[in-house]
Amino acid sequence: MTEARAYVTLDELLHLRHRAKGFSFLPRQPVHSLLTGRHASRLRGRGLDFEELRHYAEGDDTRAMDWAATARLGTPHLRVYTEERDRNVLLLVDQRQSMFFGSRLAMKSVVAAEAAALSAFRVASLGDRIGAIVFSEAGGVVEIKPQAREAGVQRILAEVVRHNRLLSAATEKPSDPALLNEALRRAVLLAHHDWLIVLISDTTGADAESVKQVTRLTAHNDALSVFISDPLEAELPDIGNAVLADGSHQIEVDLSARDLRRQFAAGFAERRTNAARFSLQRAIPVLPLVTGRDVSDQFREQLGRRLSRRPAA
Repeated sequence: MTEARAYVTLDELLHLRHRAKGFSFLPRQPVHSLLTGRHASRLRGRGLDFEELRHYAEGDDTRAMDWAATARLGTPHLRVYTEERDRNVLLLVDQRQSMFFGSRLAMKSVVAAEAAALSAFRVASLGDRIGAIVFSEAGGVVEIKPQAREAGVQRILAEVVRHNRLLSAATEKPSDPALLNEALRRAVLLAHHDWLIVLISDTTGADAESVKQVTRLTAHNDALSVFISDPLEAELPDIGNAVLADGSHQIEVDLSARDLRRQFAAGFAERRTNAARFSLQRAIPVLPLVTGRDVSDQFREQLGRRLSRRPAA
């Protein structure tokens, strides 16, 4: 990454097109996560459109028989369905100040940008429509309606890069947790039925209102929460005095202090619990990504495998 792993360029995101393979958001795709416990959540995938009613022919699947039509017409009939095409997929991409943090390889904001690029290219390659809501303090909340194939991918990635380049550790504007709920509200207004919503965020600021909006979203849509974190958030290193920054403030602290280390870990645990609430209350898969590893590898590991049965409770 350029500029000490803090930022991403459009060229870097466009080059991820060739790594957007080996994973998919398929129907009944298991998504395993430390956040969701030992149970597998599943994405419903595309729906089916009724195409026609026709006579039964030898070899047809009897599960598609329309018994009411068969009784009414006096001969065996079955219903023919086709898979929905051009499914709408909406990415919610978090580029707030809280994402401008990272101790391994890249900032969380860069990981989010790469996750958005990989998702967009994969969705477009399958012929679905891809849109996005990108949000940050400096860039506001920007909505890009879904477009077919790769027509809208570059526009989405350019908007992600614009928000990403506005991030700065020197900013005087603090991280705004309310932007998460604003992005979710915009998604509720945009996504009507049978969409796939992919929230890419560290979920800073998630609260009861967030759960309410997610509940509204998932009433008629699928959703996936991509939870981004940095290893340093879970456990501070015992290295003595150090300067910490949260995107808006800096402070020198003694990292060997046991109470501080416990409080820091507790704060991350609470935020991780907030992310899990999305899954537990609406059976939404949570896909955890960390800053210390290649994003495409993490996608393939968690979205690229199918298990024959649910894990034991």
